[in-house]
Amino acid sequence: MTTGVFIAAAAVCVFAIAAIVIGREARRLDAVAPRAVYNLDQASDFVADRLPGVTQARLTPEELQAMLSLHLRWLHARGLQPDRAVDKRQDIAELLLISEDQLSAYLLSEAEKSGVELLDDIDVVHVVRAHLAYFDAIGAVGPTASSTDL
Repeated sequence: MTTGVFIAAAAVCVFAIAAIVIGREARRLDAVAPRAVYNLDQASDFVADRLPGVTQARLTPEELQAMLSLHLRWLHARGLQPDRAVDKRQDIAELLLISEDQLSAYLLSEAEKSGVELLDDIDVVHVVRAHLAYFDAIGAVGPTASSTDL
């Protein structure tokens, strides 16, 4: 009889310890933003696959990668691309809105400086939309702004 009581008490203790440890880890992991891994080659393939045929015909793979790199520099300048990969708590202190218009204007101005010859400005818009879709696919995009945020 006493052996059965000890076995039951041990089982309850093991269950309690496991529940505490799992609960603590779940809470810790919930507070940390998931790490989105950006791969330039993968991004280039993803974006190229989603571009209209005429845009694909006008942009070389090197020009596309240059535009994606310019986009990454633009994000870094706004504090959205960290210098190194770190686990960071989800603490959005200030609202930062990114619009396709801002990014397209930046890429249009910087493309010429970096040697990317754009035959049609609409190509930039297509690249921006496809690149933002890649960010969404890898989980690197935050929530969409509501009309009250604007």
